[in-house]
Amino acid sequence: MKKVLLASACVFALAAPASAADLAARPYTKAPVAVASVYNWTGFYLGIVGGGAWQDASDIKMKGGFVGGTAGYNWQTGNVVFGIEADGAWADVSDSVTAGVLTTSSKIDAMGTVRGRIGYAVNNVLFYGTGGYAWVDNKITLSALGVSVSDSKWHNGWTVGAGVEAFFAPQWSVKGEYLYRSLGGETYFSGALPTNTLELHTVQVGVNYHFGGPVVAKY
Repeated sequence: MKKVLLASACVFALAAPASAADLAARPYTKAPVAVASVYNWTGFYLGIVGGGAWQDASDIKMKGGFVGGTAGYNWQTGNVVFGIEADGAWADVSDSVTAGVLTTSSKIDAMGTVRGRIGYAVNNVLFYGTGGYAWVDNKITLSALGVSVSDSKWHNGWTVGAGVEAFFAPQWSVKGEYLYRSLGGETYFSGALPTNTLELHTVQVGVNYHFGGPVVAKY
């Protein structure tokens, strides 16, 4: 037993200096710096959009909803982001009025815009203003004594508004925006029924998928 203890003590005495020398010779390695994610808004995106629309008017006051798709491209320089976006939607925005035996109905079946955007990005959040071209496809129906006639016209005009968009995942963003749309008047039924300018307010939300991976790792 004494021989075993003596041998163990000798081994420990020999190993301890070697281990200490090994630790002393081993180089110091600095712990890695945490990675921060920086969002780059530059690139192409596709998405879906939907919302509600209403009209301020003295007679027919159309209101309803719409849903459709969005495509766009952003460029970023510093914190400034600018780009172009187009959207198109199926719509059910309508109203009707009755005077005597005659009922006049107006319904927007489709709507869309082509707009420029410019905004300020705070990492994954973008605050922006927007404006450009707007259009709607509107149908007017006249009904009296069981007989109905309809005519559809394409109204062109302009739009302006503002919104906010934010990434909630590396390639996915959600946005909300308000747009005011002013559409020029048209003449229905071969000139028998002219219409005034259509003025629409719309509030819409959307989800976009950004191609190319907008998240950049910063060390």
